Amino acid sequence: MPTSAPAANADTAPEDTSAAANGQTPEDKTPEDKTPESKTYSLEEIQKLLPHRYPFALIDRIIDYVPGERATGLKNVTINEPHFQGHFPGKPLMPGVLIVEAMAQVGGIVLSQMPSVDGLCVFAGIDKVKFRRPVIPGDQLLITTELITVKQGRFGKMKSRAEVDGQLACEGTLMFSVVNF
Repeated sequence: MPTSAPAANADTAPEDTSAAANGQTPEDKTPEDKTPESKTYSLEEIQKLLPHRYPFALIDRIIDYVPGERATGLKNVTINEPHFQGHFPGKPLMPGVLIVEAMAQVGGIVLSQMPSVDGLCVFAGIDKVKFRRPVIPGDQLLITTELITVKQGRFGKMKSRAEVDGQLACEGTLMFSVVNF
């Protein structure tokens, strides 16, 4: 049987300071207020936007997302990931191609919410990718991917960088193509 929430106590209820509660509509905002809103996504929300699943789902959380512009995501690197069994025994090192794939998945979040992009975004190329430091179990990758251009909703380019503890681990330019199956 459904239950109802207890009535809010007027002394302890949080004050609603939203624009709607104050009678302000989106049209009432000044140009300075009309900046893109930043959003975050949990793992469950990421799975609704990207088709990747274990063991290839590489992003744990999106901590900053500006629609059509950029996203910043987290990848928690753990010894339990299957590639560490052979890369390399006794000296686990995250494969560079998986770092680049994680960067692309953050880019996929940017593209997934764009109305002009209809289909599955796949790699079309990578350019100027540099690996600057090793990534090992226990590290947390902070990945920022920014959209550079989209042409006709079918092709595009983005720049991305991955950091660990404020140190650059990888950077490069990623190209994508939109396909329909």
